[in-house]
Amino acid sequence: MSNFHATTIIAVRKGRNVCLGGDGQVTLGDSIVKPNAKKIRILCDGKVLVGFAGRTADAFTLVERFEQKLQKYQGHLLRSAVELAKDWRLDKGLRQLEATLLVADIEMTLMVTGSGDVVEPDEGVIAIGSGSAYAQSAGLALLRNTELSSLEIAKKSLEIASKFCIYTNSNFVFEELS
Repeated sequence: MSNFHATTIIAVRKGRNVCLGGDGQVTLGDSIVKPNAKKIRILCDGKVLVGFAGRTADAFTLVERFEQKLQKYQGHLLRSAVELAKDWRLDKGLRQLEATLLVADIEMTLMVTGSGDVVEPDEGVIAIGSGSAYAQSAGLALLRNTELSSLEIAKKSLEIASKFCIYTNSNFVFEELS
């Protein structure tokens, strides 16, 4: 069976506003199996956003685990992300999961990976998935050189990524916190 290819998820932070956006394409090999998947979730009573790229079942497992960490640590994003990354890295079963998460609250944005990384971007843009380089490059250029909102930057960045990455379509979903 062929591997599922990732998607494109972007987080754009401007001031105290943060937007996560993602495309809806799910592929198996060179075929599109679903064009409108929703890969952005709202957690913790609307206080935390999470987006995922990678194998769908793996991502759902990780989002569920992350939500449990948020409950355990009273919504503290950094602590929850670090604890998830530790479990992911050390647990034999979790170590096999192939996905990456972007998580954000009103204060910070983080990328969490299975190799134990918890990364906060230096600037207000970070992206994951197959089209991440395109989306992140576009997002940084727009953040640095325009007065667009975080939502507008996320939209334009995903539009650009969808023109170059065959695993990124234009069925976008966005969620914002401000």
